[in-house]
Amino acid sequence: MKSLPLSAARALALHAQQLATPYGEEPEPRPGAIAALVERLGAVQVDTQQRVQRSHYLTIWSRLGAYDPDDFDRLIYPRRAQDEAQRLLFEDWYHAACILPFSEYRYRLPLKRRLRKKPANFTQSLLNKQDSDHFLASVLKRIGREGPLAVSDFKSDGKRRGSWWDWRPAKVALEHLFVIGDLMIADRVHFQRYYDLTKRVLPAWVDRRVPSQDATLRHLLARSVRSFGICRPAQAADAVHELGRGRVRPIVESMIEEGVFVPVRVESSDGIDLEMMVHREDRPLLERAADGSLAAARTTFLNPFDSLFWPQGRDEELWGFEQVLEAYKPAAQRRWGYFCLPILHGDRLVGRFDPKLERANGTLRLVALYLEPGVKPDARLIAGVAQALRDFLVFHQATDVVIEKSEPAAFGRKLLAAL
Repeated sequence: MKSLPLSAARALALHAQQLATPYGEEPEPRPGAIAALVERLGAVQVDTQQRVQRSHYLTIWSRLGAYDPDDFDRLIYPRRAQDEAQRLLFEDWYHAACILPFSEYRYRLPLKRRLRKKPANFTQSLLNKQDSDHFLASVLKRIGREGPLAVSDFKSDGKRRGSWWDWRPAKVALEHLFVIGDLMIADRVHFQRYYDLTKRVLPAWVDRRVPSQDATLRHLLARSVRSFGICRPAQAADAVHELGRGRVRPIVESMIEEGVFVPVRVESSDGIDLEMMVHREDRPLLERAADGSLAAARTTFLNPFDSLFWPQGRDEELWGFEQVLEAYKPAAQRRWGYFCLPILHGDRLVGRFDPKLERANGTLRLVALYLEPGVKPDARLIAGVAQALRDFLVFHQATDVVIEKSEPAAFGRKLLAAL
């Protein structure tokens, strides 16, 4: 079992997540590079929050810098017939609602088959009704006749319960037909999903062969460990919502015994070594990490749903950093802010800020800006954060920055001066 210093483990994780490349050395952020990035990450999480750009757009920005979000959208939701060849990604449940490469499609099919036989709990109120089969068939028939439809295209009881989880009957029906594979997400307009028949959305070239349950679990675990770079054995299950640590523990152990996963010991700063693992295909990166030649040199900002944080507890184990989303807490209970973005500088998570984009006047307002305890706002850190912030402004088509609060105060002053 190799023994790695903490800095080497951090570098492994950041390289696997494509977060180690210095500014100016990224591939040109065109559609091909975006598709390749999603393929490497395995999945990009989607969420409703839009204090700044939505989370899936931010995940791409963090790694490639300023790009055109329309290029990303066209890879998922091409709106013109002549653009259909560009559809390389699709939306499905994975870690949560995520954007996936089509290489993952066949590995979602076993779950869809299980949900067809044993539907999810959220559908029971609908499926228990006597006419549920007729209702589901009528939804499919209408979409087949009219083309992609949203929840808002169906009649409701007039009660609105939120844009994301509005569980009126049509929403339940559409979501059920989506999770069992009869429908796919053909488009989003103002973030509203438009559902269409899978046969009209899924490209003909996509592999539809259904793998065995064992092959699926082993694939998902291997994919997760490669995307994480390095993690504890239990954390291999954390990328995909349906796995569960207890369920896959014996499979992870067998993959370690077979040599698919390579055990490593990480020398943690608190004196308690961590037993972690890497995928055998990442042995070259492991060797470079062990000899100190694997460097992480990017300064960027991460959204709270970034896949760097999917292994539960790894943020504190490797970085001594607690990643918390406080948007759903009452304001009085928030420690840092509504939608704080962690600041990555080299191989450290050095701080966070709570942004709010004022789109009407092109102002990015930092409601709060923080450095982690013990982090000093030296010249190198200020230069890196300023460079990332300038690119963040370009990406958001903003022209001005306002810092309302900074801890320490010198951090905010130096950052504004550098801008």
